Amino acid sequence: MPGSGTAASQRSGLSSRRQDTADLRNAFLPAVNGRVPAIASLNAEILVFATPTWVGHPSSLAQRALERMDAMISETDDEERPVAYNRVAGVVVTGNEDGAHHVISEIAGALGDIGYTIPGQAWTYWNRGPGPGPSYSDTDEGHEWSENTGRTMAANLHAVALALAERPIPA
Repeated sequence: MPGSGTAASQRSGLSSRRQDTADLRNAFLPAVNGRVPAIASLNAEILVFATPTWVGHPSSLAQRALERMDAMISETDDEERPVAYNRVAGVVVTGNEDGAHHVISEIAGALGDIGYTIPGQAWTYWNRGPGPGPSYSDTDEGHEWSENTGRTMAANLHAVALALAERPIPA
């Protein structure tokens, strides 16, 4: 919900805002003057990048978002730092296929190249292994593990965002 945040994040000075991929339609239009306004203008301290696993890879929509975000590498803030510096990112992967760790490494690597800080264990996933099977909402299998790693991811992202807010990476 835009503008909302948890009590803990509000006390810490961080705010939260949910931005669905469907709301980022402009991110998939041609970049204007090399800028990606829909993604770069989020100004979020924490980015959670989510994708299903498709044939062991991120979805084409996720790949396209990363390709558009690549333009952020050459954008700098007022102190000449890449715009993603002093921001953290994590990854959520779902799907009925194996390959979640591969997808996490692809996305985390790309986000690191763009300038985001990726804390340890800043990911979670749920999958049913190779082949067809039920969706997350159709079974209780694996939920506890995914939810526990999701809480760890959120805590680690929040802790590192607070640390970077207090002591930013210098230009």
